[in-house]
Amino acid sequence: MKKILIIFLLLFVHTNAAKTTEYTNTTSFENKDSLRDFNQWLYDNGHTQYIKVKENKKCETAEKESQTWYDNGCHKVQLSNNLKIKFYKNRWQIPWDSNPNRDTLIYYLWKTINHPYTNKFHLYEVKPSSNPYEFKSNLGEDEYLSKKIKKSGILTYLLFENDEIVIDEQSPDLGKFFDDKTKFRSNSMGKSMVGYLAGHAICAGYIDGVDTKLNDWPLIQKTLYHDQKLIDLLNMSTGDQKFVTDQAMFNGISNDDENLVVYMHLMEGSKKAKTIYNYNTLNTNLIFNYIKHKTGDEFEKFLEDVFKKHIKIKNSVIFFKHRKNPDAGKANAMFYADRYDYLRIAKTMMDDYQSNNCVGKYLKEIYERKVVKGGDFNGDGAPIYGRTPTYGGQFHFDYPGLKDRPIFGMSGYAGNVILIDPETSKIVVLHSIHHKDKKGHKYYYDFKKIVLDVF
Repeated sequence: MKKILIIFLLLFVHTNAAKTTEYTNTTSFENKDSLRDFNQWLYDNGHTQYIKVKENKKCETAEKESQTWYDNGCHKVQLSNNLKIKFYKNRWQIPWDSNPNRDTLIYYLWKTINHPYTNKFHLYEVKPSSNPYEFKSNLGEDEYLSKKIKKSGILTYLLFENDEIVIDEQSPDLGKFFDDKTKFRSNSMGKSMVGYLAGHAICAGYIDGVDTKLNDWPLIQKTLYHDQKLIDLLNMSTGDQKFVTDQAMFNGISNDDENLVVYMHLMEGSKKAKTIYNYNTLNTNLIFNYIKHKTGDEFEKFLEDVFKKHIKIKNSVIFFKHRKNPDAGKANAMFYADRYDYLRIAKTMMDDYQSNNCVGKYLKEIYERKVVKGGDFNGDGAPIYGRTPTYGGQFHFDYPGLKDRPIFGMSGYAGNVILIDPETSKIVVLHSIHHKDKKGHKYYYDFKKIVLDVF
């Protein structure tokens, strides 16, 4: 009875949330406030060629600084835009199989980079290091990349080798809407950030090792995750495929873990099925919140120790923190950092591996204990930038042509990817707002030529 009631409440909240935000010519994810904020952002950042200042007749009769004056928005410049934006029904980001125009890319770029400041999450924010790592540069040019970045959804591309940045490109068009301090959304690359943090939690003594069972965590008692090892969650191999998919829980509700504690209530009495790879966000956020459980009051200090002291970030980095969840489920793996801090993180991972320090040994262990994906996770159903046969520790391994080499891959929706090769000391960091897998489609980029062939 309790489970039925919880499901009903979640569906009721989900349905009514959609109803309250819909309006003409947009979707449940796009409301008047969103467009108003977008227009203001264009105006504030000097993109006035896309803006029209509107006259608000209600302000002509309202007394200045009265409640009516404020209610009608007379204290703000009334703006509209002249962009031809395509809004997508029931999709927060651009669908992978769509063909958006440039104006649509601009809107969704704004939406993703501003999400930390306009959403229902609070933030775990790690402030910059007082002594950030500074890169050396010896820049060259890749003619194909320079040509392709003008026509693709690629936002920025960095190639690091020989201990310096050798390629540093950004979209000449979309690059007008961000700068070097802009924080880019990780999407599923945040999973790899959590996998890396698990190694630090082990090396700091908060967790015994990857074979530790999570039985000291009350949140997962009476669920199939009880009596499982950390490595099972790291490898997405917990036997939860009857309850969780990449997109949703068994009841159809999104598994982006806004309601992690509720999900565990829903899964009370669940039994582990056959152990197979089952890619989903729930496993990642269970890992992240288990780290939070083990670090206790030192959780934010732990994040500082990793990002501020070990990696030496130059600007702040962000994880989401759900404001409504009980403390056991607040941490969310959605991660934001600027493009150079993503490279700093990747370089530090590479340095750890090469130095064979404690975290480096952890990285080697998760590589050795990777699992076979199987099924459609390596076929046409997977995006080409994450299409690998194996997975371990929240990283993708064995990219085509690079099999049996310890190249660590991070993959995120819309074509975001980071590849790290500790044997040749090469790193690629690529951020994208949209990607098409099929050649000839708009915003297609040749992943093999731009990324894999580098290694």
